[in-house]
Amino acid sequence: MNGGKVIVPKEIVLEWIKGDPSAFGRIVKMTMKQAYAVALSFVGNADDAKDISQEAFIHAHRARSRYDPDREFFPWLYTIIRNLCLNFLKKRKVQTNLSLDALELKPSRDPNPQEQVIVNEKREMVWKALFELTPEHREVIILKDINGYSYAEIAGILDVPLGTVMSRLYYAREKLYEVLKGFESI
Repeated sequence: MNGGKVIVPKEIVLEWIKGDPSAFGRIVKMTMKQAYAVALSFVGNADDAKDISQEAFIHAHRARSRYDPDREFFPWLYTIIRNLCLNFLKKRKVQTNLSLDALELKPSRDPNPQEQVIVNEKREMVWKALFELTPEHREVIILKDINGYSYAEIAGILDVPLGTVMSRLYYAREKLYEVLKGFESI
């Protein structure tokens, strides 16, 4: 699945850095859905994800003077969201409430009610399985398999070597496969 990459035009970013509040409003509008999805993929709760994604925009706005306009905006924002989510999870140390909004598994056509039940069950099973993974493994699966980023893009977003991304993704998929096999036997 591809959640779609968000590319903010450089000219809008430059206007924002110079202090144009309407430019920041356009950036938020362009990236808010994906920011929310990232936060939701970490914390698993819709309300917490909304709070964290909004907080990420506040952090980004305050740090705009440190932003390098030669980099893409969303990977920079992703790092802010990721750090806020990891801090949130460390503080809470509580099992998250799972939200079916976090992972979309859609049939290729409009499903009948029975098919929709099956899709919802699969969505819930995959979501629960993702939360059995470490945050590092969960995020590479979400970045690669759900959002469609390349290995090189993920390495840039996470600021790790390409080999680390490949290794994490391999082990994450192996673990996810193990966990999903366990769910099917229940």
